[in-house]
Amino acid sequence: MPQVKQFLVMYCAIFKSRYFGFNRLYLGLCTMSLLNACSIGPDFSRPTALVSTHYIKEPLVANTADGKEQKFTVGATIPSEWWKLFKSSQLNAVVNQAIANNPTLQASEASLRQSQDNLLAGYGVFYPRVDVGASAYRARNAPLQNGLNTPSSIFNVVTSSGTISYILDVFGGERRAVEGLKAQSDYQNYMNKAAYVTLSANVVNACVAQVQFDNGNADYTSILSTRTLIASNQASLAQIRQRLSQVDHLLATLEGVEPFNVTLLDVELAEISLPLDLPLSLPSDLVRQRPDILAAESQLHVASANIGGAAGKFWSIGPGITLPLFRGGSLKYARQAAIDAFQVSQANYRQTVLNAFAQVADNLNALKNDADALQAQSDAKRTSKEALDLLQANYQGGLVAYVDVLIAEIQFNQATIAYFQAVAQRHQDTVGLFVALGGGWTSGGSTNQDEHVP
Repeated sequence: MPQVKQFLVMYCAIFKSRYFGFNRLYLGLCTMSLLNACSIGPDFSRPTALVSTHYIKEPLVANTADGKEQKFTVGATIPSEWWKLFKSSQLNAVVNQAIANNPTLQASEASLRQSQDNLLAGYGVFYPRVDVGASAYRARNAPLQNGLNTPSSIFNVVTSSGTISYILDVFGGERRAVEGLKAQSDYQNYMNKAAYVTLSANVVNACVAQVQFDNGNADYTSILSTRTLIASNQASLAQIRQRLSQVDHLLATLEGVEPFNVTLLDVELAEISLPLDLPLSLPSDLVRQRPDILAAESQLHVASANIGGAAGKFWSIGPGITLPLFRGGSLKYARQAAIDAFQVSQANYRQTVLNAFAQVADNLNALKNDADALQAQSDAKRTSKEALDLLQANYQGGLVAYVDVLIAEIQFNQATIAYFQAVAQRHQDTVGLFVALGGGWTSGGSTNQDEHVP
């Protein structure tokens, strides 16, 4: 604690002067009391990284459906621009536009700059403060007031002054305050990364939903509009159109544009490739790369620094020395409140980690269930198409009524809609896994294709 040493050197110099007759024993006791008063709170240490190697009880296996197999690469790095794994140039353009224009992300970046500027302002306490002053006035003297028989005169007086001061951070309170500002700046940085990851995920999910609605309902819409079938189906169609409109407006908000200026994807859902090689971070890496976990860690650091700041130590030195001895318990309980806040942050940090692990586990299980559901919908789509083809052939031969063909058409299109929904869900849960693993903001690398879990 170099500033305490500096203080003691000055303190000894004063009390060694002949103007103060204190003996060495008294000086030693005062020095010991100062050292004991240097209670500035604990030094912060990062929470220990977990050593677990898995997220779910069941062993990881490759998920195969509709002829596509997704497998996991354990310990691989998530690409920073993970959405490019879907191999759609239009999708990339929409994500880039959102990152450039989204107001929420811009506000988050401004908050980060604000916290960084506050930190730079806080560092000022470690530097000398230099102030200058100046004054000027014009006066006329009156010699007769002083018994002089001389003529009066007019004169100008100009004075200047300067002061240099330095905060002597004996008990480390200022250092802890700046440490808290640094931790707060880290928190804003991680919140900015979280906003970035959330934005990119929402854009990709909205694009997938928009393409799914467009592709999955086109044929069914045509049948309903031309044959005016069952009223309930027409009502369902209106609901689908409303959901599509909401998705489009959500996408416009994410892009940072008005609804009429939204950029929509004009592609087939099949053209948005499903990532097949999925990076899977180890749990020990997850706690160092998820922005929400790191933000909770920064809040824990802020709470740790506040323990030192809550000590409320102050001092003064001159002909005497002043130290706080009794403040009605306010100093004691202020410090205890800071310790309680630290324990709250500890619990919040642990809860954030547990939530993150659960989110990864949920997405791993979802991908397995998605594959099962997609395979079932693919089979249903295929069999309904075979049934429709057979009925159309029989109708041409006069063996069945047209209403049977019409019902088969409805069943086939319903199966097609369900199939596209299953495809979209598999894409969106893949996005969910990327987000649950941290979104790749810590690295610009790509996935490792060498080691796969069978």
